Amino acid sequence: MTALLQTSNDKLSSMTEERDLLNISLTKMTEEMERLQNLPKQKKTCPEGWKMFSYTCHFFSEASGSWDEGRQDCRNRGADLVVIDSPEEQTSVSCFIKKDTWIGLNDKEEEGTWKWIDGTPVTLNHWDLKQPDNGNNLPELGEEDCVHLIAVENSHWNDISCSKSLPWICEKIP
Repeated sequence: MTALLQTSNDKLSSMTEERDLLNISLTKMTEEMERLQNLPKQKKTCPEGWKMFSYTCHFFSEASGSWDEGRQDCRNRGADLVVIDSPEEQTSVSCFIKKDTWIGLNDKEEEGTWKWIDGTPVTLNHWDLKQPDNGNNLPELGEEDCVHLIAVENSHWNDISCSKSLPWICEKIP
């Protein structure tokens, strides 16, 4: 009987320890859940010099460079070249550009397969008339694997050589 009582006490002690550990874990998970639920309530702001659109921040560079240089500058700012995924965003960024400007769209991996820098395929179509045309097979234009916004009202997209020197638009979540 004593051995049976000792075994029961050991099991009870073990179960009590396990219950206490589960309570600690539950408390931590509850705190994390409350923190995550409060995230949307926090006021999100963009860094100085950036413009808010919907839930992202946009930076319009004054410098110019190749598509790769623009992308690297965006990465240095904790961002990447802009992914335009709605007509509203297209209209918004078009309002702020004064010159032809790089965006995060290219077909570097496979000619004719346009992808955004985050790997998503193109779902919005805002190409200029007869674009993309990969330089219309004119050797003096070379490969046209990168996309820029043409600086006109409600800018359209055009493919050009990635080495052309243009300003760029960066995008990040605040």
